Amino acid sequence: MAKQALNPRQMLLVGITLFSMFFGAGNLIIPPLLGLQAGTSTVPAAAGFLVAGIGLPVLGIIAVALAGTVRELAGRVHPLFATIFVAAVYLAIGPCLAIPRTSSTAFEMLAPLIPAGISLETARLAFSVAFFALAYLLAMHPGRLTRLLGRVTGPALIALIVVVTGAALVTGAPQPPSPQAPYDGVAAVQGFLTGYQTMDLLASLTFGIVIATNIREMGVSEPGPLARAISGAGVIAGVLMVLIYCGLTYVGVSATQIAAGATNGAAVLTASATAHFGAVGTIVVAAIFLLACLNVCIGLISCCGTYFSQEIPALPYRWCALAFAVFSCVVSNFGLDAILAFSVPLLGALYPVAIVLVVMGMLHSACDRARQVWPWTVGVTAVVSVVCALRDAFAPAAALPLDALPLADMGLGWIVPALVAALVGVLHARLARRA
Repeated sequence: MAKQALNPRQMLLVGITLFSMFFGAGNLIIPPLLGLQAGTSTVPAAAGFLVAGIGLPVLGIIAVALAGTVRELAGRVHPLFATIFVAAVYLAIGPCLAIPRTSSTAFEMLAPLIPAGISLETARLAFSVAFFALAYLLAMHPGRLTRLLGRVTGPALIALIVVVTGAALVTGAPQPPSPQAPYDGVAAVQGFLTGYQTMDLLASLTFGIVIATNIREMGVSEPGPLARAISGAGVIAGVLMVLIYCGLTYVGVSATQIAAGATNGAAVLTASATAHFGAVGTIVVAAIFLLACLNVCIGLISCCGTYFSQEIPALPYRWCALAFAVFSCVVSNFGLDAILAFSVPLLGALYPVAIVLVVMGMLHSACDRARQVWPWTVGVTAVVSVVCALRDAFAPAAALPLDALPLADMGLGWIVPALVAALVGVLHARLARRA
């Protein structure tokens, strides 16, 4: 007989598993840099970042749990849209961006430890092959990820982060300086936009498929209890991320003197750890990045392999996972800078659509009473965000009529068109009922 709920220990394990799948390189490097650059505006900047980096992903987990799957959530717009959007999300958080980034970032942190005389290109290739081979082998049993991520690598990652942040908290922070760009304007909005770079909202739409598999392995299989268990795991993961994000942001604030001029969060963390622990600190930070990146890589290969093996029954899971691991290995050798340069326009196209879907998913009872709201709102948001993303990618200096929209100068020009489209959808639904 199926269980109606997980016990507290099982729920905690699933929550830590989900946290481990979320918490990768971007989650580590963004908060310290935010704290370093935001200075006296750290609180509003961090608040905006937490909304985008934690609030939206947790809502994404819940929205998908309520809908059943991300395919069913996006299918409320149109079946063809669901096919294209879901595939785009899986490819973005998978082989096209996030999976290669895990290996590239981990290698960048290990590079200072490589003996002199060894070619970095050769070392990068050897590291990426070993990294993805290990990730592939560990991803061969997606239903058992709770045993690995929840009991071993996840707690180990949390412990290492606590060591680094705890040292900064004990030492104390100097008086923070004035905020630097980009936080010298509306810090909360910039913090929100910075949250896009974690990619966690997109990941939240897809991780449910693997988390649900793990929960079913524990005996909870009925739709209602399963949705509640997934939502509970999302809340636990969110609480853990809030605590760690705040700690990492404080590390950045406390490093304003020892890491002055740093341009990425990895340098901030390394400077802080080295200042407190010497050469051992560099090794600790490298271990943190390696664990975080490996955790996320395993989770992403599992999610992408599971989804595409279900969509294309002729391709078994192990072959899908192998294809993503090999492709990601090749892409990772182009280097971290090339991968990050491609990420900004891609996330600019996908994130607004994902935000609208999640918000409407949380309000699905009201939205479902006016079905035309779904295609109008999501469709208009998609057009605006994709057009702006294409401009930013290929002709950043070009002007668009969309630049005149309210909030466009803040990167949020899609909000007003989405609200107007929602109103049009409501009117369309009422006219359709009267016809």
